[in-house]
Amino acid sequence: MSLIEAVRTGLADLADPAKAPAMRAYMKSELPFRGVAKPARQRLGRQVFAEHPLPDVETWTATVLELWRGARYREERYLALDLTGHRSYSAWQGPELLPLYEELIVTGAWWDFVDEIAAHRVGPILRASPEAVDPVLRDWANGVDRWKRRGAVICQLGSKKDTRTRLLEYCVEANIDDPDFFLRKGIGWALRQYARVDPDWVRAFVRTHPGLSPLSRREALRHLEGNDGAHP
Repeated sequence: MSLIEAVRTGLADLADPAKAPAMRAYMKSELPFRGVAKPARQRLGRQVFAEHPLPDVETWTATVLELWRGARYREERYLALDLTGHRSYSAWQGPELLPLYEELIVTGAWWDFVDEIAAHRVGPILRASPEAVDPVLRDWANGVDRWKRRGAVICQLGSKKDTRTRLLEYCVEANIDDPDFFLRKGIGWALRQYARVDPDWVRAFVRTHPGLSPLSRREALRHLEGNDGAHP
């Protein structure tokens, strides 16, 4: 049995049809759910990935794409993402994978997929290879696809002191006027996260960017002391 067959068989065995409709409704998903909760799905992934090691990056990439593109249930796509982040294949994470993650972002087109890819796949690649990845993210930030733009905005959520502030500023400014809720929320989230590292930078950014939406501004300043509406 191949890895993909094992994933699909395992999900079928774990399926809970009673839970599936509510899960689908919550995620507003076009794909149906099997009704498999995240802990059970992750246990299945660990077992299947251990039993079906993949020999090279080409096989790994092809397996991820086949599982993703051929998914009949949303949990199959979650497991495709779990496979991209499996520790056995961490050495393959580099700028050459950005086209793969771009496809998953564009075709996934929802926050649960996009946020995982941006923060936990693209972000680490950016930190490891900033000169190669920075221009790609600037292009995403100016593109027509809102999910690539959100991905560019939030990809540094885990960067902490290694945050490239010029890139963050560029990505936010490129989307500051967009009325899309997910972009506005993402901008606020990215700024709020960096405020844990450099609150003064975030205060100054908000003060000098009056075009920030109320949602983005509120999210950015949520945990900063002295946020009483008087400043910034």
